[in-house]
Amino acid sequence: METVVSGIRPTGNLHLGNYYGAVKSFLQMQNEYNCYFFIADWHSLTTRPKPEDIIQSANTILAEYLACGLDPEKATIYVQSDVKEVLELYLYFNMNAYLGELERTTTFKEKARKQPDNVNAGLLTYPTLMAADILIHKAAKVPVGKDQEQNMEMARKFARRFNSMYGVEYLKEPESFSLSAKAVKIPGLDGSGKMGKSEGNCIYLMDDEATIKKKVMKAVTDAGPTVPNSEKPEVIQNLFTLMEVVSSPDTYKFFDEKWNDCSIRYGDLKKQLAADINVAVAPIRERINEFKSNTDYLNKVARIGAEKSRENAAQTLKEVREIIGFRSVGF
Repeated sequence: METVVSGIRPTGNLHLGNYYGAVKSFLQMQNEYNCYFFIADWHSLTTRPKPEDIIQSANTILAEYLACGLDPEKATIYVQSDVKEVLELYLYFNMNAYLGELERTTTFKEKARKQPDNVNAGLLTYPTLMAADILIHKAAKVPVGKDQEQNMEMARKFARRFNSMYGVEYLKEPESFSLSAKAVKIPGLDGSGKMGKSEGNCIYLMDDEATIKKKVMKAVTDAGPTVPNSEKPEVIQNLFTLMEVVSSPDTYKFFDEKWNDCSIRYGDLKKQLAADINVAVAPIRERINEFKSNTDYLNKVARIGAEKSRENAAQTLKEVREIIGFRSVGF
């Protein structure tokens, strides 16, 4: 069975876009591959989070993914900082990475532009840490968005460079899973683009019924159709796309017909959409709260995941040390 590795960013809460996008893909993968899913808390240090935020974020993300259906019996779920072997492989990759190629990466340039007062070495070496996360488990596939494809190519480059330097065929070059090709694109409530935290147009899985209704009722609309069977503008199509995901086919058909005969009332559509979103989210929201209140279980999942991950990582690191020429005492 092929191995899949994917990092989970420990920032904010999951929203509908995350759920119907990456999370749904993960749920399918855990049944088809040997999966390692990790909460990337080391990566978060590039933004100088407070210690309490790191702990809280890790627990929240873990609770949310478990509530969505990620199964620790099927996939290895762990916190990045619990697997210290990754750092040693990160060191070796850094020793063979060049300043120019790291400075040219798009993610580094974008992050440096966003936080000009905190352009740290962690930002610069993000690709080498990402490569270590992936290659420590000899991953065959990695689910990534388009924004991470350059870093995936860097990971493949570091694998090739290691093999070439030491005359081996040891590290695999992982393939990219394009999440955008498999995932459902959920639009935001602001009338354009996709749902995203930075855009402030999200419905979170933790939002209660009143909050969901308030957000949906404020969604952008227009004056309404004046010509029967006309094409829907983007701001309206976004609402219908959401309805297509969370509502019944009959509900979608009803409002689509109302649009086509120019009798649609956006207030009615929004009320129905808000109610249907709440029906979809409520069971997940309930499970999130249950998991968040059971820190003993969250710690157990993280501990078991770390043990399974470290066992695999330690074997890789032992072999890497031997290839490089270091002793493997203690492995």
